Amino acid sequence: MSGGKAGRLLGELAACARARAAESAGLRSETLAANAERVAEAARELARRFTAGGRLFTFGNGGSAADAATLAALFARPPDGIGLPAWSLSADETILTALGNDIGFESVFARQLAARGQAGDIAVAMSTSGNSADLLTGLREARRCGMYTVGFAGYEGGALARDTAVDRCFVIRSGSVHRIQEAQALLGYALWLSVHQHGSFAG
Repeated sequence: MSGGKAGRLLGELAACARARAAESAGLRSETLAANAERVAEAARELARRFTAGGRLFTFGNGGSAADAATLAALFARPPDGIGLPAWSLSADETILTALGNDIGFESVFARQLAARGQAGDIAVAMSTSGNSADLLTGLREARRCGMYTVGFAGYEGGALARDTAVDRCFVIRSGSVHRIQEAQALLGYALWLSVHQHGSFAG
C-alpha cells in the first residue's frame, strides 16, 4: 500500500473512531439527563431497602451478564466507600449449567431468586433487547418474593419496559448494542452513586 493510500486509510479510521466516540458521549449524556429523576426515585428505594437489611441480586445474558457482575461488584466492593450486600446470579457457572440442564434455561435466575431472595431485597436485570425470557421469568419471581425489581434495556425497552413485574425500567434508546451497554454502565454507576447519596450506611 502506498504512503498516500495508507494515510487516507488512517485518516478514515481516525474519523470513524472520533464519530463513534462522539456518538457514545452524546448518548450517555442524553441518557443521564432523561433518567435523572428515575434514577433518584429508584435510588431512594434501594437505599431504604439496603438500610433495612435488603440485598441486591443482578443478572443478565452474554455481555449483559458481565455488566450485571460489574454492577454487583460496584455495590459490594466499591473503589471508595461502603460495600453493600450484592451478588451476580450470572457469575456461578455451576449453578447456571445445573439449572439450565435439569430444569431449563428460562428458569436459571428465577430458581436462584426463589432459593435466595426474600421480601425487602432488590433484583436488577440487564439486557440490550429487553426481551430475554429468563430475565423476565426472574423478575416475575422476584416480584412474587416481594423484591423491588429494576430492568435495564435498549432499543425501545422490549418486554422489560412493558411488564408489570418491573418496578422501574431504564431504557437506552439506541439501536447499537455497544452504545447501549456503554450507556447502561454509566447509568448503573449513577444509580450506585445516588444510592449512597440517599442512604446512610454503617461501615
